[in-house]
Amino acid sequence: MTELPRPQTRLHVAADLGPDAVVGLDEGQAHLVRSVLRLERGAPVALFNGRDGEWLARIDGIGKGWASAALVARIRPQVAEPDLWLVFAPIKRARLDFLAEKATELGVSALWPVFTRHTAVERVNEDRLRANAREAAEQTGRLSVPVVHAVTDLEAALSAWPAGRRILLGDESGSAPPVADVLGAETHAGPWAVLTGPEGGFTRAELDRLRELPFVSPASLGPRVLRADTAAIAALAVLQALRGDWRHGRPGLRPSG
Repeated sequence: MTELPRPQTRLHVAADLGPDAVVGLDEGQAHLVRSVLRLERGAPVALFNGRDGEWLARIDGIGKGWASAALVARIRPQVAEPDLWLVFAPIKRARLDFLAEKATELGVSALWPVFTRHTAVERVNEDRLRANAREAAEQTGRLSVPVVHAVTDLEAALSAWPAGRRILLGDESGSAPPVADVLGAETHAGPWAVLTGPEGGFTRAELDRLRELPFVSPASLGPRVLRADTAAIAALAVLQALRGDWRHGRPGLRPSG
């Protein structure tokens, strides 16, 4: 079977994807393909929606503020992706943008901002988080975009915590075992979440509360003081390497029927 071309432009859409479908792009995507990338009618793009795999499409029509793409063939079927959450205390906007982007690249399925005692940020722009996650998903080759949960406080999140999901806690106190030892000794086969604190760290009371919970595994992230966003990225990387999908290779883009 002839390998399909690999479009450089990937776009996440909400519409269903299937044979002979024509999909309308949103206004931002239309601006991107027309005014930024300067694509013309017939140019190839890849579309995905988190449900129907990834599809080769060609620009079918384009104008000011609008564009449409006609589906040609499926490049990749939808596959299960990591069920990995990042629960984090909000940080300043530029670093929060960076965190959302990198966490998406690392494969998280959900971003959940939680307020802690030392959280300095008073509000979270959830739409901005979604936009950053969407753009990162388009660029990184994944087939889904992380869900962004509504911001809440830490205690409310813990009270509503779903059964069967374990938390890897980035413990900056110096009393927790190394993260590789914690994950190496774990037998939990279900889904995970990474929890990291604010720029000022968790309070002693918050750490004591977290350590008491049976679904929390405190772990040290090394001998150096890490920024809040660095700590989250480091914990996600180690978890993905030892227990996640970093143990698998990168899939190729081939026709799938």
